[in-house]
Amino acid sequence: MSSSPDQPETAAAAVITDEQRSWAVSAAGLPLDPLRWRALGVIAIAQLMIILDASIVNLALPSAKKDLGIADADQQWVITGYALAFGGLLLLGGRIADYIGRKRAFIIGLLGFAGASALGGIASTGPLLFSARGLQGAFAALLAPAALSLITVTFHEPKERARAFGVYGAISGGGAALGLLLGGILTEYFSWRWCLLVNVPIAIAAVALAVPFVRESRADGVASYDVLGAITVSVGLVSLVYGFTKAAPHSFTETAHWTEPSTLIWFAVAVVMLGSFLIIENRVANPLLPMRILLERNRGASYLVSLVVGIGLFGMFLFLGLYFQVVLGYSPIKAGFAFLPFSVGIILGAGVASQLLPRVGPKPLMVPGLLMGAAGLAWLSRLEYDSTYWAHIFPAMMLISVGMAFNFIPVSTTALHGIGKADAGVASAMLNTSQQVGGAVGTALLNTVAVAATTAYIAANGIAGPAGINPALTAGYTRAFTVGAALLVLAAVLAAVLFTVGKDAVKEGDDQDAPVAHMG
Repeated sequence: MSSSPDQPETAAAAVITDEQRSWAVSAAGLPLDPLRWRALGVIAIAQLMIILDASIVNLALPSAKKDLGIADADQQWVITGYALAFGGLLLLGGRIADYIGRKRAFIIGLLGFAGASALGGIASTGPLLFSARGLQGAFAALLAPAALSLITVTFHEPKERARAFGVYGAISGGGAALGLLLGGILTEYFSWRWCLLVNVPIAIAAVALAVPFVRESRADGVASYDVLGAITVSVGLVSLVYGFTKAAPHSFTETAHWTEPSTLIWFAVAVVMLGSFLIIENRVANPLLPMRILLERNRGASYLVSLVVGIGLFGMFLFLGLYFQVVLGYSPIKAGFAFLPFSVGIILGAGVASQLLPRVGPKPLMVPGLLMGAAGLAWLSRLEYDSTYWAHIFPAMMLISVGMAFNFIPVSTTALHGIGKADAGVASAMLNTSQQVGGAVGTALLNTVAVAATTAYIAANGIAGPAGINPALTAGYTRAFTVGAALLVLAAVLAAVLFTVGKDAVKEGDDQDAPVAHMG
């Protein structure tokens, strides 16, 4: 049954009734929830927590390794355990959110994330920590698409929706840098365990605020799930990400493992499973990922650009963090503060982009933004082992951050443009999936590039001891930045060629076919 200003909330969410909300009506005739900005604040808290946890443990990893006796060969699982579960289960999480109710999925995701974070914070062994990180990723896969689709069904006015996506984009872009800062502070002054335990009070507070402020919505129709599709896509995505993880060398004395049977098997499984998934989705009555979501030109372009940007950009945090700590000798907290300008640039850029988006449309923001990001990475590719922060790193970081804000907000909008109300959750999940899979693939790929360049530098210069290791490491990092810059140029070309929607994209989000809240 469709929502209306006279209809009360369901019993599960009856803290504030529709009469108490004092509903207004948008220009398109859709109800405007007076609590929508408070709801956005709650959604923003949850999204920030998800993004923070993708990077917060990076600067805590050395302490956790020492405390739990984690071997060098296994340390990657603290990072990839989260990414594997998150990227592999997002599509299923989005479809579940559509049918059980996006608010309900949001709250379940928050509570599960809090529990998994507590488990990781008290972990006494490495495998327990890895498992907790995987559980975090699984609940994030339910929480993230619910959060993004809630924005879509809550905001109907073009300018308001642009501002809401501006907040979301700022958090998505700047959260990784803030995670590094927070991880450095908590590790240096408290314990690495607080990098996980800090999520517990945040998630509980978000649940308490979500109950009165967030409005329930769900897809029409009978709740049924494409179980076979869910299995094949989840196994396929996890296998793909794990294949790239296995291919990456684990030390500067190793070569990449691209041709080893253990790596090729994972890639083969990924190809078979993802191919099977596409066949299944074209044949089942209620597909997990309806092909209409991918085949609409502008939405498909959004997912493709997000994937390429994830591959090119996410490794920047890893390699720049290593450059700060290993080459320049920064402490964890100093390295965290060194990333702070990235968050500032994202926030400033998001404010400008959200104002411009309804006036100029997505493409005039995306293409220049991606080229700015590429220019910033190209600047970083010129680093030397003794470069200074303010002269060589700060300007590049600001260029990348503002450019990425000009990309994230239009991509978030076009990825959900004109989507049917039954598909809001899965379309949101597809955007997150492209970003997460791109980030995991890019980290593994660029790590291979960096290690190969460092190894070549060591061999070419006859380095036998630690004296020349910093120039060798810097050579590897800068090679990775060069490849990342090239990938962002590719993303700019794809955006310029593939996007056809203009500035009416935001306005058209208000028609009757757009996602609207439905009561359960």
